[in-house]
Amino acid sequence: MNRSKKYEYKKIWLNVPLSLDCGQAFRWEKKPDGSMHGVAYGQAVDIFDEGEKLVIIGADKSDFEKIWKGYFDLDRDYEKICRGFENDEALAEAVSFCPGIRILKQEPWEALCSFIISQNNNIPRIKGIISRLCENLGENLGEGDFTFPSPEKILEAGEAGLAPLRAGFRTKYILDAAEKVADGTVDFAETDKMNDGEASLELQKIKGVGAKVAACTLLYGFGRVDCLPVDVWVKRILAETYPDGLPECTEGVRGIAQQYLFHWRRNK
Repeated sequence: MNRSKKYEYKKIWLNVPLSLDCGQAFRWEKKPDGSMHGVAYGQAVDIFDEGEKLVIIGADKSDFEKIWKGYFDLDRDYEKICRGFENDEALAEAVSFCPGIRILKQEPWEALCSFIISQNNNIPRIKGIISRLCENLGENLGEGDFTFPSPEKILEAGEAGLAPLRAGFRTKYILDAAEKVADGTVDFAETDKMNDGEASLELQKIKGVGAKVAACTLLYGFGRVDCLPVDVWVKRILAETYPDGLPECTEGVRGIAQQYLFHWRRNK
């Protein structure tokens, strides 16, 4: 990590630890000083809140404009969106419980692969598998940091090369995803031009990718903030609080609403 680089940005409705550790990304760890360390888009950084500032060690203004501004979705007015949730009791409580969560726009390939790995899994084990994947097949950035490996590197490794991951049945799904992305069967640039429904079906061409993994990939890898991943926690929320579906105030931003509800319901 290039510690000589540092960039500060006046925060807009952003809680760094919450956003990076609320179940949408799996390569961030909290350091003893409270900063969050991780790698995204091939860049290793330490990120922390300092009063009203977002501070990034390892990035400069150019990196911020190219990577981190989009990564934290800073051009979207989350404060306005969350004010729109205030008249719904559960959503208002969720936002009050964990204010400042933003949807992270990760690289589509990393998001897809990560949520394939997440199936029927818990967060510590997901993080372990992804960490081993990067350590074994990613580019070494030094200081224990690695990039997320490309589909081509995963194909080159094959099933034997993925054995150290201990990913179980997910290994064949990772390999199928890598093959279909590498050969253009699933083209992210074309997928990005489709509407949400079409894009979901496109991603479901990959073995092991159903509606939930496709929705996670679109929400966290393509910035499709109306996509609604439904896992066990969201199913409970819908059954208990919204049997007729999420309220009208979430229209167009259901993915943002579910992230608040998910983190609130899982931790309250």
